Amino acid sequence: MRILFMGTSEFAIPALKALIAHQFAIIGVVTQPDRPKGRGNRLSPPPVKVVATQHNLPVYQPEKVRRRCFISKLKHLAPDVIVVAAFGQLLPQTVLDIPPCGTINLHPSLLPKYRGAAPIQWALINGETETGVTLMLLDAGEDTGDIICMEQISIGAEDTAATLTEQLAGLGAKQLVRVLSDMPKDAPPPAISQNHPEATHAPRLTKETGQIDWKQPAPAIHNLVRGTANWPGAYALFRDKLRLKIIRCLPQAQPSLAPPGTLEIAAGQKLFVATGDGTLQLLQIQPATKKVMDARDFINGYQLRTGEKLSTF
Repeated sequence: MRILFMGTSEFAIPALKALIAHQFAIIGVVTQPDRPKGRGNRLSPPPVKVVATQHNLPVYQPEKVRRRCFISKLKHLAPDVIVVAAFGQLLPQTVLDIPPCGTINLHPSLLPKYRGAAPIQWALINGETETGVTLMLLDAGEDTGDIICMEQISIGAEDTAATLTEQLAGLGAKQLVRVLSDMPKDAPPPAISQNHPEATHAPRLTKETGQIDWKQPAPAIHNLVRGTANWPGAYALFRDKLRLKIIRCLPQAQPSLAPPGTLEIAAGQKLFVATGDGTLQLLQIQPATKKVMDARDFINGYQLRTGEKLSTF
């Protein structure tokens, strides 16, 4: 089959590499345009483009796939099937109608739960203990298409958005190879409708998502740290002006009589912060413009005292 691959972020790379390794006929790779990145705002290629270029695959970078000129290009390419993984744009029906074997999307959740742009992050933020990957046939809705297959995994207590993304990307790549190897050559693979009333939404994260509310229970704050680990990070204000990102922490069951956000230095220079329910041990912290440091270095470097507070923006 003639496969057109659409993907942009790191999550899509294992799927693309798996298709290359299994010698599928990839006629092209569609990804997002190069974007400014870093302090110098230099144009940087999407991760998928880097891999595609390394393997001499044709790369297409439309600003919007729904534009007529690009749809005409897709029709000219005449793919039998389109494979989508973390592409970043909704595909209009005019694109979905092109491949006779359908458009297969790799989505990192157990649909219909966590439809949307950030399913891995919200599963962690909400304290889920299980997740998985779903392969589905795309329709014009947001992750509403019929399900081809899914596979479930457990979420570890210390999993973060980074570790879980890596696990699910690898799992999805294996499922994709299996489905493409077994599917008919002239029709979409068998699929079943989603249970739409059970759908939940996973919207794109914003910078504000990472703001810590110390009145929340310690486990909820721990989950926020895990879920926002890639971006934007979970953060608070220290001494009213220093933005402080919490990199690693550990919830503790023991209650604190201090107001939420109050810091306590314990034996061995361990650092704790009071929450609305329980305490949180801070293991790694990153002050704005500084490198990540452990609790001991933070205590010594900022001459920290018990009773100081972390506040919410």
